[in-house]
Amino acid sequence: MSNHNADPSRRPRRPGAAFTAALTLLAVWGCAPKEAAMSRSVTQAAFGTTPDGEAVEIYTLKNPHGIEVRAMTYGGIIVSLKTPDRSGALGDIVLGYDDLDHYVANSPYFGAIIGRYGNRIAKGHFTLDGQTYTLAVNNGPNALHGGLKGFDKRVWNAHSVQTDSTVGVVFQYHSRDGEEGYPGNLDAQVTYTLKDDDELVIDYYATTDKATPVNLTQHSYFNLAGDGSGDVLGQELMINADSYTPVDSTLIPTGEIAPVAGTPFDFRKLTAIGARIGDDDQQLKDGGGYDHNFVLNRTEADAGKLVHAAEAVDPKSGRTLDVYTTEPGIQFYSGNFLDGTITGKGGHVYGHRNAFCLETQHFPDSPNEPSFPSTILRPDQEYRSETVWKFGVQR
Repeated sequence: MSNHNADPSRRPRRPGAAFTAALTLLAVWGCAPKEAAMSRSVTQAAFGTTPDGEAVEIYTLKNPHGIEVRAMTYGGIIVSLKTPDRSGALGDIVLGYDDLDHYVANSPYFGAIIGRYGNRIAKGHFTLDGQTYTLAVNNGPNALHGGLKGFDKRVWNAHSVQTDSTVGVVFQYHSRDGEEGYPGNLDAQVTYTLKDDDELVIDYYATTDKATPVNLTQHSYFNLAGDGSGDVLGQELMINADSYTPVDSTLIPTGEIAPVAGTPFDFRKLTAIGARIGDDDQQLKDGGGYDHNFVLNRTEADAGKLVHAAEAVDPKSGRTLDVYTTEPGIQFYSGNFLDGTITGKGGHVYGHRNAFCLETQHFPDSPNEPSFPSTILRPDQEYRSETVWKFGVQR
């Protein structure tokens, strides 16, 4: 597996973004440096106990502009994420629950760290170094998001970190050899770092003592208008991808890399999520909407570096989200399986397409697709990956 060593100083920026961001900060928040130092914080509190008796804690990260991230040790789940709209009013832009019990009882991966393998593996098996491994089948005929008790359902160890311009929390988990059918003892670490420039940086790191597939991602459900504000079909999305990986009727990639041009999957320019979601297209029918991996545009010179993967905009609130990643792909999921049966934070009922996900990743079913970028981590390697969420406001 490639060693992703991202250089933040080389992160792509749209022309004038730094100047625009500076004006926005002055206009909306107006924080002086001294005030910034005083208002940056990271705190820790109890957040309940699992049915197995494991204590769960929650960490709250705040930056000088009011952005607040709350993440708990159960699943590394981001429980809430508050950002300002164009008037400066804070709103929670991710779906979830108010308490631990609901996450344990019934959660479609709200806000969680996904592992050991994000996305699907066909028929729950793969062959590695001549040995076939069998995984739990938990999504039709396939394995999904690490199995019956993946990383999203484990209690992670955690500790806070802080610098003069960031606050963060480091999550660590030891996945035993054979856990959910995967080979090797895997030590995983995921760090959330909230920066003063309104970026949330997600750093992934792992090592193993035996060859194993690894594909970690973050599964937050976004609604930039705010949790409980209805569907996201009017929110706009850009995905920096000329191609995607079509799927079969069980959402396993066919192995083809297909162009997005002339299809409902062309998001190379900002387009309303709902603009073509109802088109007469077999891929949309199979997915119930968008639930597909996009092959991000990058050159050989971009290898291992952050590229601009996606941009999302809510025209009503003005909130924006830019995604940068070192990963080769991003899964765009349009909340197709939300159906009104889940009542989340504040008593909000989550209906059809009330959120979208942008899961940075290697491609689905890569262990069974030799032509896809490899997800195999070996004992002499380190797994490193980085994703950045940049929050902003459109005037």
